[in-house]
Amino acid sequence: MKTEKEKFMAGEPYNIMDPELAAEETKARRLCKIMNELDDTAAVEKEHVIRQLFGSVGKTPWVQPNFRCDFGYNIHVGDAFMCNYDCVILDVAPVTIGDHCMMAPHVQIYSAYHPLDPAGRDAFVGLGKPVTIGDHVWIGGGSVILPGVTLGNNVVVGANSTVTKSFGDNVVLAGSPARVIRENVPTKD
Repeated sequence: MKTEKEKFMAGEPYNIMDPELAAEETKARRLCKIMNELDDTAAVEKEHVIRQLFGSVGKTPWVQPNFRCDFGYNIHVGDAFMCNYDCVILDVAPVTIGDHCMMAPHVQIYSAYHPLDPAGRDAFVGLGKPVTIGDHVWIGGGSVILPGVTLGNNVVVGANSTVTKSFGDNVVLAGSPARVIRENVPTKD
């Protein structure tokens, strides 16, 4: 029989109150607290904590306080990742973010969700769907990215948008639910 962590890691329904998983969330909260208390003069120390917290990290990550996540080890970011103030990444399933991505203040990325059936919620069942964000993406302030969403390269998400489905490359999204409002074709030098 699988442990709750084995179910969790396999992307299967699991008990969110499992003690082993709760201990891992506590560890992530402690690392977030340490990172959130470091100011800009402690860039080397902050990067060290980011690398302890996240599953994988490219070059020059920057995370402003107050950042929060579930586990941290399911977060994978590329080069030049910039996360502004008060962001949340619920990383029950993998959250993969490409190179040169920027998250404005109050962005929320959720790979976690719960059953629609109240019996599942009453039993503390947790579920997850991976979130994947391409390269050169800018997510505007207050936006929410829901479980299972994939965003292509060179996507801009307008402020306060709720992204409920996946979108390809070179688009500007806005609204709740988010929709394409225009193309975003890169300029050539």
